[in-house]
Amino acid sequence: MDKKRASAEFEPGPVPPYRPVDRYGFIKSDQVNPPVEVSARCRPSSDQEREQRRVRKWRKMIGAGGADWKHYARRKPNVVTRRIRKGIPDCLRGLVWQLISGSRDLLLMHQGVYEQLVLYETSASELDIIRDISRTFPSHVYFQQRHGPGQRSLYNVLKAYSVYDREVGYVQGMGFLAGLLLLYMSEEDAFWLLVALLKGAVNAPMEGLYLVGLPLVQQYLFQFERLVKEQLPKLGAHFDQEMINPSMYASQWFITVFSYSFPFPLALRIWDVFLYEGVKIVFKVGLALLKYCQDDLVKLPFEKLVYALRNFPEDALNPDTLLPMAYSIKVTKGLEDLKLEYLRMNGPQSHSPKSGNEERQLSVSTQKHSSLRR
Repeated sequence: MDKKRASAEFEPGPVPPYRPVDRYGFIKSDQVNPPVEVSARCRPSSDQEREQRRVRKWRKMIGAGGADWKHYARRKPNVVTRRIRKGIPDCLRGLVWQLISGSRDLLLMHQGVYEQLVLYETSASELDIIRDISRTFPSHVYFQQRHGPGQRSLYNVLKAYSVYDREVGYVQGMGFLAGLLLLYMSEEDAFWLLVALLKGAVNAPMEGLYLVGLPLVQQYLFQFERLVKEQLPKLGAHFDQEMINPSMYASQWFITVFSYSFPFPLALRIWDVFLYEGVKIVFKVGLALLKYCQDDLVKLPFEKLVYALRNFPEDALNPDTLLPMAYSIKVTKGLEDLKLEYLRMNGPQSHSPKSGNEERQLSVSTQKHSSLRR
C-alpha cells in the first residue's frame, strides 16, 4: 500500500460534537420519551452493595492480575460456570475474558509479535479494512471520530490478524469481534484474544466462519435448522411451509456472536459464556429466542416472518429472561451427531477448522513471524 496515500487516508477527522451516551459508551438515540437508564451512582444502595460483593468474590476467585484463576477453575469448575453465567462484573470483564479464552497465555508466550505485525508487515486487506472501519459500532463514542484513536486501534488489530493468518485474511464480520474486544482491553490483548478464538486456544476454532465460502457458517446453519425442527417442531414445520431457512436470519448470529445488532448488555452476557463454554451458547440463545417468540412466529406469513426474525421484541432480548431459558436447552449431543451427519453428506473438506493439535497450530502460525524484528 502506498505510504503517502495511507498517511493521507489516516488523517484524523474532526472530533464529533458531544452527545449523551449510555453506561457502555453508545450514543443515546433521540427519543421523545427515552427510557430512563439507571447509572451505578443512582442505583439503590442494596443493589450497589450486592454488586460490590460480587466484585469482591470475583477478585478473590481470579487473584491479583489473574494469578489464581487456573487453580480456582480446576478446583471449582461448577462455581466458575455458575458465576460466569450470571455475568462477569463489567470492571473485570476484560481481564476475565483473557483468562477464560487462553489469550493471556498466548500473549505471554509471544511478546513483541503483535508490534512486529503492525509495524513491519503489509497486508493485501488494508484498503478493505479502512473502508469498513466506520461501519463497526458506528454509534459508539470510541469509534465515532474518523481515523481517531478507536478506528486506528481497530485497523491495527484487523491488519495484524490479516498478516498473522493470510489464509483467513480479513472479512468484514471480524470487525465486530475486534471492536467489541477493544472496548475492554488494549490492542495487543484484543489481537491475541482474536487469535485464541479463531485458532481454538480453548474451544473449537472459529476460523472456518471467515474462510472462503464460509464453510463453518454452512455447517452451523445446517445444525441449527435441524435443532429447530427437533426441539420446536411446530415452528420448524411453519418455517418449511413458508420456505424460511436459517441463512435468512441467523448467519450474523454466528459470524459476529450476536455483537452486530443485538442489545449490548445481552451481547456482553452471551460473550461471557461464549468465551468459556464455546459456540454452543450461540445455538442455545438462538433456540431460546425462537421458543420465546414461537406463538407469534407461527402465525406470520413469509414477509412478516423474515422481518420478525430480524427484529425481535424488546422483552425477548432481556438477558435475565432469555439466558436462563437458553441455559436449560440441551444441545451438546445433538450438535455432535449433526456435525458428523453434515460431514458425511458434504465430505471432510467442508469441515473448515484444520485437524491436528491446536497448540501446534498456534505455535506454527506464530513462528512464521518470530524473525520479523529488524
